[in-house]
Amino acid sequence: MAMVDVTVRGAGIFGLSIAWACARRGAKVQVIDPFGPGAGSSGGLVGALAPHVPENWNAKKAFQFESLIMAEPFWKQVEATGGVSAGYARLGRLQPIADSRTLDLAHARTVTAAELWQGRAEWRVVAMDEVGSWCPPSPTGFVIHDTLSARMHPRRACSALVSALAVMGVEVKTDAANQGHIIHATGLSGLLELNDAFGKTVGNGVKGQAALLRFDAGDVSQLFADAVHIVPHADGTLAIGSTSERDYDNPTSTDAALDDVLDRATRAVPVLHGAEVIERWAGIRPRSKSRAPMLGAHPLYAGEFIANGGFKIGFGMAPKVAEVMAELVLEGRDEIPADFQPEASL
Repeated sequence: MAMVDVTVRGAGIFGLSIAWACARRGAKVQVIDPFGPGAGSSGGLVGALAPHVPENWNAKKAFQFESLIMAEPFWKQVEATGGVSAGYARLGRLQPIADSRTLDLAHARTVTAAELWQGRAEWRVVAMDEVGSWCPPSPTGFVIHDTLSARMHPRRACSALVSALAVMGVEVKTDAANQGHIIHATGLSGLLELNDAFGKTVGNGVKGQAALLRFDAGDVSQLFADAVHIVPHADGTLAIGSTSERDYDNPTSTDAALDDVLDRATRAVPVLHGAEVIERWAGIRPRSKSRAPMLGAHPLYAGEFIANGGFKIGFGMAPKVAEVMAELVLEGRDEIPADFQPEASL
């Protein structure tokens, strides 16, 4: 067997994306996950790649912005290599504006977005009648339209990366010995290991519930209304999510909390009434104490690395996470923000 330069433990979105970035730099890579690709929260339904609001700029917001800008060429290259689509499209997002105070704030953010987003995306306030029929009701008659948000299908994205990696000679295995540089992208289990080792909360899991509807909205913007993401997918389905639960008994069960999310979605977008629910899903998203991704030297294993804590924004962060981790591991160049270093959560 040929020697391996990089071993990635974990085949969620962080692990697969890092493996892809390392393989594209010429490294021989293996990915190991006893449960297979996308088995945890990366196997979800929603796929809303949306930015932070354009104000109070910091390293996390700048990193996410850069990653969202990188996403289109990233997923195009993955699809071109492996022949499987992630369902990615940068179609923007619409958000109703509830009251005059929120309207004033939205107008102010139009100005800050013009500066912070560097002309590569827009945050605009538009009248509902300018948007067309695919628009949630808005008490003020106005909605926020940003052109940075994108959609993709999480499961298809993982499948697309697995196919592209296979073309590059990278296999996803259920078990194998570590070789070369070792990167731990093990999600919740990795955070719990750190909690045990340090005797305190370094990270935890937050349960999310979501649903998939049989509803073909076409290539339209995703919606964010009444704190619910409504994401039309390329395959004629539509995802709705999600809850955010710190306390839970069963990590994979769905219940009345998801029913409430569905009710809020159909109130916000009445055309969804009667659409068939074809899947109800629940999973646990890994969240670091700092709420930022945890990237860099592993706190427990000398000479090894960690990429964890994607939480709700793992898919949006993945292109940039993959780049900085590949640079760190293969080139020794550390471009990771201080807030993302593991020490920030210890």
